[in-house]
Amino acid sequence: MERGLVSPDGKNVRAVLCQRCGCRVLSAGVAKLARRELILPLMKKKSSLKEDAHPDGDLLVEHWLVHDMFIFENVGFTNDVGKVKYLVCADCEVGPIGWHSLEEKNNFYVALDRVSYE
Repeated sequence: MERGLVSPDGKNVRAVLCQRCGCRVLSAGVAKLARRELILPLMKKKSSLKEDAHPDGDLLVEHWLVHDMFIFENVGFTNDVGKVKYLVCADCEVGPIGWHSLEEKNNFYVALDRVSYE
């Protein structure tokens, strides 16, 4: 999936956008490619990503990793779901496009398969 998206130093070459509304999530050159197996619930509106739900999900491996939430251009967070907050588009609130563990305070993952590119 990463063809043409990753620079020689492992960073995103293109801006990262919401697949649904085109909102810019990350600017080019600010996130590093990371491989980590994470299960994200199927894409839906933020209001339906509830703690008591056990949604079906996708196993995703390739992610853009940033270490500071202020690097994002536009991103929203769900309420805590166990020890996780899911990342959603700040404009249309569709997601999750990514994942943040409350135990890893400075790691924010955006799944390559859940976003588009400029």
